[in-house]
Amino acid sequence: MPLPLLALMLGVFCVGTAEVVIAGVLPEMSADLHVSIPTAGLLVTGYALGVTIGGPVITLLTTKWARKALLLGLMGVFIAGNVIAALAPNYGTLMGARVFTSLSHGTFAAVAWHVAALMSPPDKQATAMAKIALGFNFANVLGSPIGTFIGQQFGWRSTFVYITVFAVLCLLLIQKFVPSALSTESDTAEEGASLREQMKVFRKGSLQLSMLITVLAQGAVFTTSTYLAPLLRDVGDFAPAMVAILLIVFGIGSVLGNILGGKGADANVMRGVLRAQTALLAALLLFWAAAPHQIPAIVALFVFGAAGFSIIPALQARILAVASAAPALALSANVSAFNLGNGLGAWLGGTTIDLGFGVRSVTLTAALATAIALLLSVAMWARGRQQSPDLPPLDTSTTGTPLTQKTP
Repeated sequence: MPLPLLALMLGVFCVGTAEVVIAGVLPEMSADLHVSIPTAGLLVTGYALGVTIGGPVITLLTTKWARKALLLGLMGVFIAGNVIAALAPNYGTLMGARVFTSLSHGTFAAVAWHVAALMSPPDKQATAMAKIALGFNFANVLGSPIGTFIGQQFGWRSTFVYITVFAVLCLLLIQKFVPSALSTESDTAEEGASLREQMKVFRKGSLQLSMLITVLAQGAVFTTSTYLAPLLRDVGDFAPAMVAILLIVFGIGSVLGNILGGKGADANVMRGVLRAQTALLAALLLFWAAAPHQIPAIVALFVFGAAGFSIIPALQARILAVASAAPALALSANVSAFNLGNGLGAWLGGTTIDLGFGVRSVTLTAALATAIALLLSVAMWARGRQQSPDLPPLDTSTTGTPLTQKTP
């Protein structure tokens, strides 16, 4: 991986790890801070709300900043927030530190994706964005387990020290390897636009529909992934000790899917979106059929991981294609859409179980959400064809055409 992309990917790894690692050290935090585990769990909720709400706002307010300076500033905020969290004397201070830290998350991820696209040839932009998204994969597969282990062995405060060390390394890599001159015509136009002009990008029906598809597709992934442990143990009859190993299989699949999703979107953005969602639908149905049988279930788990994470670069490439007037703002809003999808998925899966359908049925609920997202994607493509009949079949951006080009 080129060093500039590695620096950005490491930054995404840091913010992704900060979001999910708390779940692994909740008992330690609860005991040390003298709060209940559900109260300690609100530290995850507070961070997620900060990402969802703060990301687009911070992005909008920092549009005129140079991209590299903005990345450095956001990582500085992230480092400061984690230092405060490590030193927090009580729960209230820790919650404030978590919310403060989260304000850097959405904008950093969005700007990192945008900068990766700007640094890449037109026919490699989605692949570059997929490499940045690998940071989120590694946050789940490596960052969170390592942070949990450190927190359990040396105290929960050491988990924040661990995150801070990687964040400082990321800051140094960005300073050294990410170029300062990144502006394109569309980027310059965005920097010169007023807040009101940038907000107009959300009036586009294609952007609104793309973000709704993100919520539904990501929601489908989390409807199942949130309940993987009971699904594997209660339906697949795997031993509890095997679940951690099987989650590594899921993580390996997610890394592969992320790369393939980027390559597919490079060739043709809209076709990449449709293929990723079709693969996710097929994977979920396969998982439902294979869940009670251990060997097929392992295969289905790997396929689900690959299909589930192939949607991320495809959907982000689509957002970049339809929001040329304010790409960073739109990408940041789509990060919020991914977070909304996470919450929606967890709720859908829990509701499915509470209604008495059983944990295996979460895969069918997820398949239904995916089918709706797929139908909306087909409708979006058909609408684009009506507005621009000269578009090639299933195409909004072909090889050699920059994703930042204005499209229907």
